[in-house]
Amino acid sequence: MFVTPRLTFRALGWVAVALTILSVPLAAQRSPIIAAASDLQFALESVARQFTADTGERVELVFGSSGTLTRQVMEGAPFELFLSADESYVEKLAAGGLTRDSGALYGVGRIVLFAPRGSPLAVDDQLAGLGRLLSNGGVKRFAIANPEHAPYGRAAEAALRAKNLWQPLQSALVLGENISQAAQFAATGDAAGGILAYSLVLAPALRERGTFALLPESLHPPLRQRMVLLKRAGATAARFYQYLRQPAARETLRQFGFAVPAQ
Repeated sequence: MFVTPRLTFRALGWVAVALTILSVPLAAQRSPIIAAASDLQFALESVARQFTADTGERVELVFGSSGTLTRQVMEGAPFELFLSADESYVEKLAAGGLTRDSGALYGVGRIVLFAPRGSPLAVDDQLAGLGRLLSNGGVKRFAIANPEHAPYGRAAEAALRAKNLWQPLQSALVLGENISQAAQFAATGDAAGGILAYSLVLAPALRERGTFALLPESLHPPLRQRMVLLKRAGATAARFYQYLRQPAARETLRQFGFAVPAQ
């Protein structure tokens, strides 16, 4: 089971954060903190490794739901670059004067129906197998990200509503704080499955643990994902932002299932 690294600034408290920063060697302090939606975990880690190999510079990655990360930016979290799974969060921060500009669209995400090994759920792109299993009482747990603050959760809800499965699934729903946590829940033995990010099931951590079907884009609003430099961004964060717009990084995003817009 993989665990998404994340920082919860409200829980730690600003005093604890300050003490932590003071205890880190000066060289490490110079690494900018990049906040990113959880669907980017494997793709962005790959890009960051290549960035370090190419430039000698390092970035620290923090993953979470886009809504939670947005709130943390507004509360003063020391992020320098934000990659959201929903561009409306970037637009909100830009309107509040917290960013350098309106940022750039870096990808469009997709969702999948996922079933772990041994699950009775037959995956298909129209959710017919889920409907049959649900009508037979075979769905005890089904995972999605929390729609209140996770864009992939909202996309999952829209897809389920489109197939009239949202209300029948209510008693079985298990909500992850973000899409990465939802993936953990969906991969457990007692879950029938879940609706997850395409980018996560393409990574070995999940690809080898079950089967999936890519759901049609027509079932949910587009997952337009935007990144933006925040007002506190330094030179390294700015270079990483530009690196993400270069062909090599864009190809990595494609390999993880993102539709990459033309430059």
